[in-house]
Amino acid sequence: MRYGEEEIEKAQLEVWPNNHPENDYSISIEFPEFTCKCPRSGYPDFATIKIEYVPDKYVIELKSLKLFLNKYRDRYISHEDATNEIFNALKEALKPKHLEVVGDFTPRGNVKTVIRIAF
Repeated sequence: MRYGEEEIEKAQLEVWPNNHPENDYSISIEFPEFTCKCPRSGYPDFATIKIEYVPDKYVIELKSLKLFLNKYRDRYISHEDATNEIFNALKEALKPKHLEVVGDFTPRGNVKTVIRIAF
């Protein structure tokens, strides 16, 4: 196993203290090279994962997020399940004031899917 594969395999979301919890500011993150596999066909699915949140006590450490999202690349998982899992993991780790996760999947077979979850 190569270095990057080992890092992805053991990836966990890491949070840092928000040094400005008194301010309601928004953080936007895009991950344009998200991949997973279709649970029925095994074909690769490609997406841009968009994350926007208003932090409370914590902010996400970006390298840990990148590695966490790369864990999906060999998983057989639906668009809906992948987006919901990402949302739930971020919600639990960050406990933000606001969170939105969008899975904007590339068309395959002339079908485009966009999954949006927010609170």
